[in-house]
Amino acid sequence: MKKKPLTLLGFDYGTRRIGIALGQTLTQHARPLTTLESKNTKPDWENISKIIHEWQPQKIVVGLPLHMDGTEQDITQKARRFGNQLKGRYNLPVEFADERLTSHEAEDLIRQSDKSLTQHDKKHIDAVAAQLILQSWMSQGEQ
Repeated sequence: MKKKPLTLLGFDYGTRRIGIALGQTLTQHARPLTTLESKNTKPDWENISKIIHEWQPQKIVVGLPLHMDGTEQDITQKARRFGNQLKGRYNLPVEFADERLTSHEAEDLIRQSDKSLTQHDKKHIDAVAAQLILQSWMSQGEQ
């Protein structure tokens, strides 16, 4: 029996910015959606709520920042807390996905299209990183 297609939101959590991507399990495709600035180191819950309301995801995937050897960083627990807050606020299942090197890969992708990174591109990196997190999670078939 085939699984029902899901709409997903992917999050690249950071204390200054949070990148958000949209994905669909039917097409196995994710795309960058937006980057939200944090407010006094707190997530922009108002705009996150608007995005959740607009896209009606069935599942959320949050990138889990890890060191290259797989051990946790200082920000790892903050990302877990953010994921747990999403789950509690919106009553949606939340999965965590390894996000090692996604920001570097996102920056490389943006540089390929334009050799110089503008301030807008730097903000866009977080949304592209969220896309890569979500795309990687979907490609592992964990829906």
